[in-house]
Amino acid sequence: MYEGIEQRAAAVGMEVNEYARQVLADEANDLRHRFLDAGAHFAGQWGPHFAEEFGQGTSPRGQAA
Repeated sequence: MYEGIEQRAAAVGMEVNEYARQVLADEANDLRHRFLDAGAHFAGQWGPHFAEEFGQGTSPRGQAA
């Protein structure tokens, strides 16, 4: 497994540690974007029902959007 990582790092001209750091950052970014997309989808689907049931209300940071 490590040899494969070494080969991929060498193929893109990076040190193994730098390559691993980049792969982990990319994975975290992907997970973050997927989470935010899912949250936006949920809010779009269910937001009106929550507003109807509970009203618009306010958040600690001010008026709800």
